[in-house]
Amino acid sequence: MIASLPGRSDPLLPLFALGDIPVPMVFATHRIIRDCNAEFASLFGFARDELVDQSFSRLYPKLADFVRTGQMWRSHLPGGQVYYDERIMVGADERRFWCRVNGRSRNSADPFSEALYCFEPMSRPVTQAAMTGRQRQILTLVAQGKTNAVIAAEIGLSRRTVEAHRLRLTRAAGVRNTAELIAWFSAL
Repeated sequence: MIASLPGRSDPLLPLFALGDIPVPMVFATHRIIRDCNAEFASLFGFARDELVDQSFSRLYPKLADFVRTGQMWRSHLPGGQVYYDERIMVGADERRFWCRVNGRSRNSADPFSEALYCFEPMSRPVTQAAMTGRQRQILTLVAQGKTNAVIAAEIGLSRRTVEAHRLRLTRAAGVRNTAELIAWFSAL
């Protein structure tokens, strides 16, 4: 389909439907899946019609993970910025897997009102017993290069609490510093 996009001067720019995009993509309003492509549905082991008009919460291991991720994204999606994180998701067969998620909101005043997300499965194994949900969240933000103070502000903890989580993670992984911790996390 060829169509002119609002705000674009070139009337011959292609306008692609979600189903035409070859990577797992989803359009959501207020964290409800309104449309997704076959690649997204397949990633989670569902048929497309099983996901449309369903809450994203069904794709998280725990409701607390869904809530925590929403709080992080709410503070980052305003203003049309692209935001990403890495998280554990769950498929139809209860299989857990790591995913890198990129998203952008179309409404800076209400970031969840209209958002587009791209999901990329990762080959990192899920080691549930080794880390709590909060530790996974902090480790993901550390891997993005964020400081303790920035992480604390983003997720509503004190800087000292973030430092304590990082120290426990460093000891559990048997590494000496943040660079080694990130390398360990990336190699999982």
